[in-house]
Amino acid sequence: MVLPWDDRDYDEAMRLSDIGSLMPYHSHVASETVVGALNRMIDDVSDGKRVFYDFSARTGLFFYRRKKSAPFAVICPGGGFEYVASVHEGFPYAMEINAEGYNAFVLRYRAGHGGAVPRQDLIDAMRYIFRHAETLGVDTADYSLWGSSAGARMAAAVGSGGDFPQPATVVMAYTAHSEYSSDEPATFVVVGEDDRIAPTSAMERRVRALRALGTDVEYRKFGNLGHGFGPGIGTSAEGWIRDAIGFWQKHMQAR
Repeated sequence: MVLPWDDRDYDEAMRLSDIGSLMPYHSHVASETVVGALNRMIDDVSDGKRVFYDFSARTGLFFYRRKKSAPFAVICPGGGFEYVASVHEGFPYAMEINAEGYNAFVLRYRAGHGGAVPRQDLIDAMRYIFRHAETLGVDTADYSLWGSSAGARMAAAVGSGGDFPQPATVVMAYTAHSEYSSDEPATFVVVGEDDRIAPTSAMERRVRALRALGTDVEYRKFGNLGHGFGPGIGTSAEGWIRDAIGFWQKHMQAR
């Protein structure tokens, strides 16, 4: 459930420094960051804390706890709906969100079934969190939805409206998702200027459309970067997650 691909035989002798080779749509995978995020879950388990809540086969939430009754983020990693890049676009994000005092969930959705199945998995995850918020120890009032690439499509689609309250903020990294509603949540957007999978032109069309609706949008375009840079360690995008958290905090206070 941690590694990207379903039903694939892995080379158990592979070094963690080579883990990026498992994610063909991703770049700038920092193995030290991956190890730190995995060690955090190991430590939580050693302390008797539950770190995974499963719904069905291949679906569930990894939970990075922070302050009890603090707001939460739900993070949807990418992978072209073919794999789930949690080690690069999920767990490291959760660590940074935790560092600011917030709870974070990383969604492990079903891959290999197109976009509709993962989107339903996200909806089911949201229903689960809202139903069990008191037991989980999270505040539902100012939550945020985060997604990268295919995961950003999911976050944006579900953030546009569902049978639960709208998020305070949607954070979208490098996706060409174009659909939107007449009432969109505040949105933070990042992309690399050399992205050939989610071109900046596609991202900018959505930014313009949302701004025309009156939605608060913060847009960042980073130089010398293509697709799938994740937390952007060692690149021009480094620090973007901290800035996205600041944008989310602004909209917590505005609600």
